[in-house]
Amino acid sequence: MSVTALTRRYAKALVELGIENKSVDSYGEELARVQAIFAGEKLLTQFLDSPTLALEKKEAMLADVASAMKLSEEMSKFLGLLLSKDRLRYLTQIEEMYRGLADELSGTLRASIVAAEALTDAQQREIGSSLEKQTGKKVALTVNVDPALIGGVQTKIGGRLFDGSVKTQLKRIEESLTKG
Repeated sequence: MSVTALTRRYAKALVELGIENKSVDSYGEELARVQAIFAGEKLLTQFLDSPTLALEKKEAMLADVASAMKLSEEMSKFLGLLLSKDRLRYLTQIEEMYRGLADELSGTLRASIVAAEALTDAQQREIGSSLEKQTGKKVALTVNVDPALIGGVQTKIGGRLFDGSVKTQLKRIEESLTKG
């Protein structure tokens, strides 16, 4: 089974559980927090992936982490299932797949904006409402700053990149001048 099919299966099961418990958003938040902790704590992931450490010790360690993070019982059980099936290494992909399925369910599109300088709240709202009008869906914006763009913005939504940066425009001018 491919990694994509595997991660989709686990993510879909968790989304279905979230629908059943009316907790899709809270499960998504918990899953993102757990994934961030695991990504930042390499020693923890090494212990949980270690073939020499007994499963009972791994389960106890994971239970301590879940308790310290105040995770829901369902999320604790889900992580326990991933541990017992040796699937914790796919947590990042499961979290990404979960977010995609939850967004699809709620009719939300994620958009990433990279601007040459920080955008005001009003500018972010304006861009967000414009994208919502164009797509007909609720848009969740993530805004980052990259001074290398010189000016303008790059918008990534639905797997497509719309590049209105000065840097890219200068590159195009350069290419057309060199081609003659």
